[in-house]
Amino acid sequence: MKDIPIQIKNLLKKQKYHLVGNHSAIKKCRWTHKSLVFDQACYKERFYGIFSHRCMQVTPSLLWCTHCCDFCWRLQPSDIDINWDQTKIDVPINDPEFILDGFYKEWKRILSGYKPLSHDKVTWEKWEEANNPFSIAISLSGEPLIYPRINELIELTKKRGLITFVVSNATRPEIVKNLTEPNQLYFSLISPNKENYEQICRPLILNAWEKIMESFSYLESFSCPTVLRLTLSDHKNLKNPEEFAKIIEKYSPTHVEAKGYMYLGFSRRRGMKVNNMPLHKKIKEFAIKLADNCGYYFIDDVERSRVVLLSKQKKIKKFS
Repeated sequence: MKDIPIQIKNLLKKQKYHLVGNHSAIKKCRWTHKSLVFDQACYKERFYGIFSHRCMQVTPSLLWCTHCCDFCWRLQPSDIDINWDQTKIDVPINDPEFILDGFYKEWKRILSGYKPLSHDKVTWEKWEEANNPFSIAISLSGEPLIYPRINELIELTKKRGLITFVVSNATRPEIVKNLTEPNQLYFSLISPNKENYEQICRPLILNAWEKIMESFSYLESFSCPTVLRLTLSDHKNLKNPEEFAKIIEKYSPTHVEAKGYMYLGFSRRRGMKVNNMPLHKKIKEFAIKLADNCGYYFIDDVERSRVVLLSKQKKIKKFS
């Protein structure tokens, strides 16, 4: 397609996505709002020292991914009966500098509604801090490694002083092998075996499981912290911690996040139910078994986000 169809653009804008160029977007995280208004922080602030009100949540590949995961909040063709090739960005590619400038511009626009001129819900100090972003999470929607100039984008974010997190589904080992190091690299680990993976993630490329395992094999080559993130759904993949532990042991990421699925976005159109959201108690019990089986330390947990952090390190070095 030459451009994102207007029906899709309107739907995304209704969901508060701020579109940037032909294939990128930024969206306000709910924790940005909570931090500004209620002084409440995202679990990443607690775990890693990332300031919730100063973190931009972005994507350079809004509608494109190699997976069609049941639990994903991303818009997929089956959600709206409009088809496109999801495995490659087929609109004109924007330059990394154009994209990053657009993220900053839309971030300022997002924050403009919080400027404390006629209200006292946000302090001037916090609003001014937010206008100077500390970090960028390249994770919002889609698979960022599909963007063909991802290395340049990562280099640019770091040159501008942003702590850069990249979250990938790990299906592009040829890119991972030569990836510019972010400050922290996440790979998704959704299933402990190929059969369960194909049921949940519904890959759009051949040999996807094998490609993920190849990407995992490159984790040891990164000097930045690496994370395997388990998104866990009741009645789907919240099982077999011993099998997950074998993969973790083999590839030895710095950290492991066990996080419960949240009933959000377009996943609600794909048969996911409220009862697929596990209680935090279940996530914690699962994570303890995981830690016991792979020898990682139980570092912390945040009940309201249904997330547990495990690590090879007894104490985590934070970014602030």
